[in-house]
Amino acid sequence: MIDKVLRSIEHVPAFPTTVIRVSEMLRDDDYSVAEVVNLIKCDPAIATNILKMSNSAYLCPRQKISTVRDAVVYLGRNNLIRVVQTAGISRFFGKANRGYAATATELWEHSVAAALFSQMLSRKIMKREDEKLYLAALLHDVGKIVLGEFVHESFERIRELVAGRGYSFLEAEDEVIGINHAELGGKMAARWNFPGEIVNALSYHHRPDLLKKDDDETAWLVYLADQACLMMGIASGADGLAHRGLSEAMTKFGFYQKDLEMGMMQLADDLKCAKDLTGIV
Repeated sequence: MIDKVLRSIEHVPAFPTTVIRVSEMLRDDDYSVAEVVNLIKCDPAIATNILKMSNSAYLCPRQKISTVRDAVVYLGRNNLIRVVQTAGISRFFGKANRGYAATATELWEHSVAAALFSQMLSRKIMKREDEKLYLAALLHDVGKIVLGEFVHESFERIRELVAGRGYSFLEAEDEVIGINHAELGGKMAARWNFPGEIVNALSYHHRPDLLKKDDDETAWLVYLADQACLMMGIASGADGLAHRGLSEAMTKFGFYQKDLEMGMMQLADDLKCAKDLTGIV
């Protein structure tokens, strides 16, 4: 079965070049607005979603944004990177996932929520926002898109291991299918030529304690963001909280229960305003 799973990722579309090229352009503080606008316009789906998100309550535009140029100027570098990433990645979440009992919108909403929470963590812990962390959190469950059909076919065996024998959902996926959704997501990220930091974050977002590198914080922060969203019940799907909890994740960053609770309250408010981010699939 694992060979069949690995072959199936060959049919996953390439990662949108528009997202990669815009991100590269925006790393230069003197980026050309005109060049960024022209590049975005080359991908009508991304351009449409950028306009939709730019007018969301979450980004609070003072007046209606009706052109891509208006959006690029209004959003500024940091917001623009996140909006372009969100608009581009949404295309991978366009169908229901039978294996994880989640609709396309539910799985996407969970991904967006984790990405938003990751930036709260980044601001709290590192005193800045982090575009790589946002991207990793947004993609953390991308492996479910491919593995869902295989989980669906073997769901009763997986459920028996989880409910009857105390396996985590991840361990049950490994036992029955031969690979889990986190590891598969990492392989997809590697196929898209993402840096090792993002590949590791996807591969280990449920078990960052298995990473050999002590300084690889991205996987730990994605883990915390994912756990917060699961605890809030944000479109968690069939696996829900059936994963191993890592108490050291909080102490690693000097993060306290009250910090987590305040972040969860803020996320609940943010998601109410972010309907245009979660509704674009």
